[in-house]
Amino acid sequence: MSRKFRYFHALLRSALFVLTASLVLMPLRALAENGAFPMRPMQLVVLFPAGSSADVTARVLAEGMSKRLKTNIIVVNRPGGGGAIGYKYAANQPADGYTMVWNSNSISTTYHTGMLSISYKAFDPVARVTNETPVLAVRQNAPWKTFADFVADARKNPGKITVGNSGIGSHTHISSVGLFSAAGVKVLDVPFPGAQIVPTLLGGEIDAVIQLPGALAGLVNAGTMRLLVALSNQRDPSFPSVPTAREVGINMSAELWRGVVVPRGTPKKIVATLEDAVRKTVESPEFAKACQRLYVSPAFQPGADFGKIIAEEDVTIGRMIAALGLEKPVK
Repeated sequence: MSRKFRYFHALLRSALFVLTASLVLMPLRALAENGAFPMRPMQLVVLFPAGSSADVTARVLAEGMSKRLKTNIIVVNRPGGGGAIGYKYAANQPADGYTMVWNSNSISTTYHTGMLSISYKAFDPVARVTNETPVLAVRQNAPWKTFADFVADARKNPGKITVGNSGIGSHTHISSVGLFSAAGVKVLDVPFPGAQIVPTLLGGEIDAVIQLPGALAGLVNAGTMRLLVALSNQRDPSFPSVPTAREVGINMSAELWRGVVVPRGTPKKIVATLEDAVRKTVESPEFAKACQRLYVSPAFQPGADFGKIIAEEDVTIGRMIAALGLEKPVK
C-alpha cells in the first residue's frame, strides 16, 4: 500500500467517523432544539445532613419527581453555615434546570445574618412543597399547663425562664423572639446546636424549647413532653388539640416552609415542567403518607405565589434580625 493510498484511506475513515457521529447526535440535538427536558439526571441540593427530617422529605419528593420526569434525581447533601454552603454551590451551577435547591426560610436568615453573600434573588421559585409549625414545648411535669400559665410566670419573673432554640438567628430563635415579644414578656433565649436541645430540656437544664414537630412528636406521644402553643395560622394536623398563637391572643405565625428553587435565569418552560412534577408529587397519596410519618404538612403552592411569600418574608426576617442586633455585613 502506497503512502498516498494510506493517506486517502485515513482521510476517508475520518470523514466516515464524523458523519456517523453527526447522525448519532442529530436526534439529541433536535430534541434539545425543540426544548426537550430533561435529557439527563438531575440533582436536588439539600442543605442538611443525610437522615434529617428535611433530608428524608426531600428524598421522597425527589423519588416522586423522578417518576414523573422519567429521569434520576440525585439528592446531594451540602450542609453547613445555616444553608450557606448549599446555596452558594447551587447558585454557581448552570441555570438549565438540572440543579434544584430544597430551600426554606433559611435563605433569608443566612443572608441577613451575613453568612451568605447572595439573597433569595439569586434563585427562581419553582414551588412550595411543605409547611412545618414551630411549637412551644415543656416537660410533662412542668408547672405550666397552658400558654397563659407560662406567660403569667414569665411576667412575674422577667428573663428567668429559659427557652431553647436551634441557634442564634435560626428560624426557631426568631420564632421565639416574635412570640414572646408579642406576648409582652421577656424570656432568656438559649441557643443549642442540632440534636442537643431536646436532651437538654429533658435533663432539666432549660425550661422550654421552640422546635419543629418532627423533633418532638415521639416524646409528646409518649407523654414525656407537653405542647403549649403552635405558631401557625391553623391548628397543626399532627397535634390538633394544641391551640395556635392566634387562639391564645397572639397575632402571629411563624410557619417554616420548604420548597424548590433553581438558579436565576432558568428558562420559564423548564421551570413550568418542574413545577408540574412537584405538584403531581405533592398531591399524590404516597407523598401525603410520608409527610404524616414525618410530621410535616403538604402545602403545594405554584412558583409565582411562592415567590411572593419568599420576598415578603425576607423583609420581615430582615427587620427582626436587625432588631435583635444580629444583622451583619454580607461576606
